[in-house]
Amino acid sequence: MEVMPPQIFGFAEPVCERPQPQCTCITTNSVRNFAAMGDEIDRFALSISGASPTHYTVKINSFSLLLKNSVEKYETGDFEAGGYKWKLVLYPAGNKSKNVKEHISVYLAMANTSSLQLGWEVYAVFRLFLLDQNKDNFLILQDAMGAERRFHRLKCEWGFDEFIPIKAFNDASNGFLLEDTCVFGAEVFVCKERSTGKGECLSMIKDAPSIKHVWRIENFSKLRSECCDSQVFNSGDQKWKIQLYPKGRRHGTGTHLAMYLALADSATLTPGSKIYAEFTVRLLDQVQARHIAGKANFWFSASNPESGWARYVSFAYFNNPGNGCLVKDVCSVEAEVTVHGVSNAL
Repeated sequence: MEVMPPQIFGFAEPVCERPQPQCTCITTNSVRNFAAMGDEIDRFALSISGASPTHYTVKINSFSLLLKNSVEKYETGDFEAGGYKWKLVLYPAGNKSKNVKEHISVYLAMANTSSLQLGWEVYAVFRLFLLDQNKDNFLILQDAMGAERRFHRLKCEWGFDEFIPIKAFNDASNGFLLEDTCVFGAEVFVCKERSTGKGECLSMIKDAPSIKHVWRIENFSKLRSECCDSQVFNSGDQKWKIQLYPKGRRHGTGTHLAMYLALADSATLTPGSKIYAEFTVRLLDQVQARHIAGKANFWFSASNPESGWARYVSFAYFNNPGNGCLVKDVCSVEAEVTVHGVSNAL
């Protein structure tokens, strides 16, 4: 078998794989004189195989149109290996988020991670393929030592920032891009898997905006529901609602109005998620603007989706015409909500 001259490749993040018997392997000693390979060459090996990738192949026609149409990133469909879902991620002009220039970036990424249990970790070795259409064989990039890579929620992909220089890729004599068509591939071998202890990530929000929502309640005396909800409104990428208990609630039943702020759809929160919000609920005085206000801070979650007051205002005060709370059987309630932080489980 012939071996592709390794000096046309550059490496950034390492990839890994177990050596395969059908491959001719180039290790560190074979390429130490190629300074263009970079400081991390001791970790890598190149090899050639006549066999197609075991797990996935992607053929791209009219590759140049990706650049022409400003496709910065292309993700393949999902494929299964080792009991997990994976995908290839390609940056035709290089991964700009890592300041990659004049190279194609290629990564292996875990797909559909939302279905995995909390604290998941998957250790895998893998190799990435590029077809040499002139010789009808695949160039393979892999870790020379067969090191495992740990995939987890905070690191869902591994691969090469500088998979191949664009100039070398476009050179027809190398066989990678012929008639504007190329073929990439991947093989993945899961070594072990485990769940870590529970954890969370708290993200505080700088200069969080305050959102106000006014709820006008007409025909108040005709309310029959134990709990009445306002229209849903948004604040901090969350949906909220005001809750009013016209007959009271808990220790305020029969004597006081109860008022709460609540998550409108707490069931959509991921397990372990919490939202830290500062909020004010005001019962507006429609005559003299002497509003009644309750202010609080609270960590909202699926298990604690509401916060407020069971004894917000007494019926006697509320029903007194001179206080402006209920005018012509209409009252108005305002909620002001500022989301200061969100905590998600790891």
